[in-house]
Amino acid sequence: MEMYRDGYETYCLACENYGMESMNFYLYVRNLTVEQLNAFNQHTKGSGDYEV
Repeated sequence: MEMYRDGYETYCLACENYGMESMNFYLYVRNLTVEQLNAFNQHTKGSGDYEV
């Protein structure tokens, strides 16, 4: 879950840089695409730090 939080923080910074309002964490996670979730799962399998 920490990786989702890291991604969310990056998203919030990008929104701030472009003057956009960011969505809350729940909506951020809920709106991730299948491709994004698959990429997250592949990354976590390779790192060995997280169990998905």
